[in-house]
Amino acid sequence: MPNKTNYVQMNLELLVRKNIVHLKPYSCARDEFQGTASVYLDANESPYNQYLNRYPDPLQHKLKEKISELKKVRPAQIMVGNGSDEPIDLVFRIFCEPKEDNVVAMEPTYNMYKVAADINNVEYRPVLLEDNFRLNASKLLAAIDSHTKVIFLCSPNNPSGNLMNRGEILTVLHNFNGIVIIDEAYVDFSNEPSWLEDLDNYKNLIVFHTFSKAWGLASLRCGLAFASEEIIALFNKVKYPYNVNTLTQKTVLDELNNNRKDTWVKMILAEREPLAEALNALPIVEKVYHSDANFLLVKVKDADKTYRFLTERGIVVRNRSKLSMCENCLRVTVGTPEENSTLISALMEFSNGFDK
Repeated sequence: MPNKTNYVQMNLELLVRKNIVHLKPYSCARDEFQGTASVYLDANESPYNQYLNRYPDPLQHKLKEKISELKKVRPAQIMVGNGSDEPIDLVFRIFCEPKEDNVVAMEPTYNMYKVAADINNVEYRPVLLEDNFRLNASKLLAAIDSHTKVIFLCSPNNPSGNLMNRGEILTVLHNFNGIVIIDEAYVDFSNEPSWLEDLDNYKNLIVFHTFSKAWGLASLRCGLAFASEEIIALFNKVKYPYNVNTLTQKTVLDELNNNRKDTWVKMILAEREPLAEALNALPIVEKVYHSDANFLLVKVKDADKTYRFLTERGIVVRNRSKLSMCENCLRVTVGTPEENSTLISALMEFSNGFDK
């Protein structure tokens, strides 16, 4: 059993940048008034064009109540962001001193962690995964030092699609006294429970979710961070006041009440294995990696040529060949039966002429 001593001793205030500890956040007009009123003359809004004339709820109370019910967490453990990119960026702004601190992450993984590190002038330390994209906690922990504030884990991982071993993640949680982020953007497509169930057990844990994937709401840009009340209070302190607009809040709430997500997930999962089998049968395909997500990482004989051929036929996949461990790999999203059939037909045509 991993040692829990380090995480128990985590001192949140020591992890937070000093300027953030002493920051006096911007106070919205609606922050200073709680309740209902018939006349609002406090925020210099136009009195016309109801309801679009009013600023959105800065803390998304109604939406958080519904998310709390669905995810089985407390509203005070929820931060609603402009996509997942906003909470990723906030992590750096809250915890990482530029030019001084560093973060550690798996490699390959979602590239926005590195982009956000570069934007915030924070050192980014990638640690290669093992064969078949397996996590090795010891290697990851060996990369930390006294200036490591955050470890990023993505499970199921992007671009590999696989879940990270739970025991390895527990080893990281128990032996790192900084912030551990588990990005679960694709968790709805896996058979494993969410790390949200462990939120109260690990004060250094932040879990990311999104409505862009399983919920089919990518255009609304609505992401979620879950953590202790103390960490969420820091997110709310640093985020821009009206970060999620009224139309997004309302539309997401309507979709959560309709809850078509489970039906869509079943439809996607019903296509995932047949698509993997059809891809595996193609002569140009060398390997289709196991996936717990809504996409497949596919190793082909020549990813660049294959990608160009598909784009010429109006089919767009993601060429991931330049990422570590992903040479000649394409990432293919699981589409509708018709879209998947179109893809396979095009790849069969390409395969037939590949060696000619």
